[in-house]
Amino acid sequence: MSAVLRTNCFMSMKIQIINGPNLNMLGRREPGIYGQMSFDDYLPKLQSRFPNVEIDYYQSNIEGELIDKMQQVGFGQCSGIVLNAGAYTHTSIALHDCIRSLQCPVIEVHISNVHQREAFRHQSMISSACRGVICGFGLDSYRLAVEALRGEK
Repeated sequence: MSAVLRTNCFMSMKIQIINGPNLNMLGRREPGIYGQMSFDDYLPKLQSRFPNVEIDYYQSNIEGELIDKMQQVGFGQCSGIVLNAGAYTHTSIALHDCIRSLQCPVIEVHISNVHQREAFRHQSMISSACRGVICGFGLDSYRLAVEALRGEK
């Protein structure tokens, strides 16, 4: 009985992936850093790896729209958020404050290892509000974040 309950709870898990500015350019933008695959090409592979988890995707280049999306889903509509805030990571106190207000956990992800890059990328304004941070594993950073959120249930 408890295995059935766990399976049903597990199957109802929903994770929202939110990508920030310029991540719509994956596959074309600096492929030496970000790889040659677009997120639209990667997403079905990620979804097929976790067939019992509903994974939704949202991308915006606009900070306020990222906040609106997190507020929309962060109060009972999803089990967790995987957030790649792009360059807003290093500048946005507004994203930090939003993350702190949510009921669900947020995992900060970066495709590249930001600590091996320019000094301005070493500081994150959102890390302290997030459950954890994953960086430097390419698009696989998203898989690791989904696995971390699955462990939350």
